[in-house]
Amino acid sequence: MLKEELRHTHFPYSLQKQEDGTYVVTNRNYKPIGFMTGEWVDYNESPVGVKISGLTPQVAAKLDHKGRNNVESIFLYGDGCTPTSDKKSMDDYLARLALLMKLKIAS
Repeated sequence: MLKEELRHTHFPYSLQKQEDGTYVVTNRNYKPIGFMTGEWVDYNESPVGVKISGLTPQVAAKLDHKGRNNVESIFLYGDGCTPTSDKKSMDDYLARLALLMKLKIAS
């Protein structure tokens, strides 16, 4: 479902590991970042996966809003959270986003 806030389509919500070891960075609607559709998206049909260097369980725990070290699915903010709703939520989200943006793309 599309929403009116840019956050829903253009802010990273999760990283979903694929069978080939790449990650798809999804928006709140579980679509690749920037995809503005309510339709089902098969990640394998679009070149949206990225190999990320150094994404260890320890790094995943720092990125995940609950501190989980699961490298298969990482959530930058919670299902019931709107990071733009208050300063603390936004600051927490931006801190996790800053860590994510420091990671390198593997060649």
